[in-house]
Amino acid sequence: MGIPSEMRDLLANSRRKSLVIASPVEDEKALRTRQCTQEGVRAGAKAAAIACVVSAVPTLIAARTIPWAKANLNYTGQALVISAASIAAYFITADKTILECARRNAHYKSSP
Repeated sequence: MGIPSEMRDLLANSRRKSLVIASPVEDEKALRTRQCTQEGVRAGAKAAAIACVVSAVPTLIAARTIPWAKANLNYTGQALVISAASIAAYFITADKTILECARRNAHYKSSP
């Protein structure tokens, strides 16, 4: 089903032809928002890579040496432990970075 292509094109074109023109301040705001998001993604990816290594080494060593882990952590369980740490590190770091950047940019600057 979905929206017919003619109607979809009409809706997409009508959104672009808005009567409201964005001010330069709004353009700067949108640019800063994009930069904050990119900064958060970069920081989150770095944190996820570090968390992956830091959680993978002990998990893999434990799964081969500790009897309880050997009996209860199959490959899927090991992957789940490692990926959960990586995902948590990514989202926590990205969120904190984006919020910090937003606080930095929240100061109102009047246009000249």
